[in-house]
Amino acid sequence: MYFPPLTGSEWEKTSPTDLGWCSERIDSLVRFAGETNAKALIILKSGRIVVEKYYDTFTQDSVWYWASAGKTVTSVLVGHAQENGLVDISKPSATYLGEGWSSCTPAQEANITVRHHLTMTTGLEGRVADDNCKVPSCLSYRAEPGTLWDYYNAGYLLLQDVVAKASGLTYQQYYTRNLATRLGMGGFWFEGVLYSRPRAMARFGLMLLAGGVWSGDTILHDRAYFEAMKNTSQSINKSYGYLFWLNGKGTYMQPGVPTVYQTNLIPSAPADLYSGLGKNDQKVYVVPSEGLVVVRMGDKANEAVLAVSGFDDSLWQYISALSCSTTAVSETRERDTDPIVWPNPAHDVVNHSGDNIIIRTVDGRTVTTGTSPRLRVDELTPGVYVVESQHGATTRRTLLVKH
Repeated sequence: MYFPPLTGSEWEKTSPTDLGWCSERIDSLVRFAGETNAKALIILKSGRIVVEKYYDTFTQDSVWYWASAGKTVTSVLVGHAQENGLVDISKPSATYLGEGWSSCTPAQEANITVRHHLTMTTGLEGRVADDNCKVPSCLSYRAEPGTLWDYYNAGYLLLQDVVAKASGLTYQQYYTRNLATRLGMGGFWFEGVLYSRPRAMARFGLMLLAGGVWSGDTILHDRAYFEAMKNTSQSINKSYGYLFWLNGKGTYMQPGVPTVYQTNLIPSAPADLYSGLGKNDQKVYVVPSEGLVVVRMGDKANEAVLAVSGFDDSLWQYISALSCSTTAVSETRERDTDPIVWPNPAHDVVNHSGDNIIIRTVDGRTVTTGTSPRLRVDELTPGVYVVESQHGATTRRTLLVKH
């Protein structure tokens, strides 16, 4: 495993031809990423750069936000705090946040552990106008901890407070001292979101690929935590670990949608892939079986979603076809960069690019279907719906907002 120096721009490269990757397929991948609004695309193989592309005015030194892909960094820092005796994830959150951090009763609050925050199972009410609000009046009881998976950002943000209060440092200081400096990442946190250069995200992914180690410096010694972090953490959403998204688990859930989808998170990607996924398609993927780290930063590829999107599978169709010994992505698929439905939000009519469209309520009830490229939705009650667009054997999903 190769690790670049902690400072400077030196980073060894591997020729795609040495890996048996076809140059024309790399060109297709790079073009697809550009057409879907990427600002940066990086692929590492065993630590060395194979693909590094920046688009428009974006450069190697440009800074961008991680969105929820940065949750994975917090997961690592919580593990680091635990192995250093600062935090115990099995203890109530109030141990570190203080009693009365929520508007739950003392008994309800005492049942919420740090681990529940890591797994998105606090039971707090996440159906709120501002899911970043951390004041007690915003944090109310919804269900018994561990019985409901709800992608609630305020519950996550409290983990940063746990680390800060337990360590006596600001969260930025803890990050810089225990991770950023040791990996050469740089980066800064603003309102709970990490900002950095794209290579910083690649460095983080490489540390994960190496099992929590950077060039002989073990960042995370606790092997049990490291393995738990990137494996199923609860029985509700099997594709979620400790703030990491997991492939190959057979089912998954999307943020804000109670439906359990009966497929892998990213069907075209290797089963052992685990990832940080952020709003507007900020991505860091790690594939141990293939020694790969893939980073994508930029604007939304198609629809604006919080984590997993249809773009994930599209991107991995290209990556999985890079080897000259595999079947290439068809030109038709290569140009398939249209949104799943549009306009979105919609009032009266939606268009879609598939052969068949199904619109369901968030609890899974089918409300309308169609095979024509246009479908009337004027009779639907305003709200959020799950859309499935089928094209041949491929099914793409997104959320539709009906006004």
